[in-house]
Amino acid sequence: MKPFNIYSTILASAFLIITTSAFSQNALAVEGSKASGQHVAVSKVVIQVSDNDPKKWNLALNNAKNVQQDLGKENVAVEIVAYGPGLPMLKMDSETGPRIAEAIGAGVKVVACENTMRNTNLTKEDMLPNLSYVKSGVPYLMKKQAEGYSYIRP
Repeated sequence: MKPFNIYSTILASAFLIITTSAFSQNALAVEGSKASGQHVAVSKVVIQVSDNDPKKWNLALNNAKNVQQDLGKENVAVEIVAYGPGLPMLKMDSETGPRIAEAIGAGVKVVACENTMRNTNLTKEDMLPNLSYVKSGVPYLMKKQAEGYSYIRP
């Protein structure tokens, strides 16, 4: 056998072994998570809303719902992060409140920025129930992107 063919065969075999090993480890991790009752989201998306505009909020909520429908709720983690002018839409009396509550009920995590709340004199009692809170919205978005979340801003 020519040296080139030997190296090609060795390289192809090594690639096959590495690829098979990677897929096996991923499959074991997924199976281990399922066995322990943990949910394994294949895809992750974070949606930023920083506009006090019901149309923007409805678009973000439509995006979240469509992602869940297209990929399957069990296959995707969806978060909506609100800060700045977008935060008032998370208030108890918000016109988008019913749709936001519906999204939360469908497994969308809706996150409010506490810095904006403090700067606008809002408390958790002013806000819709079942929201999540973070100290600061922008660094949270940065963290999510570093964790592999796709970033959407409608």
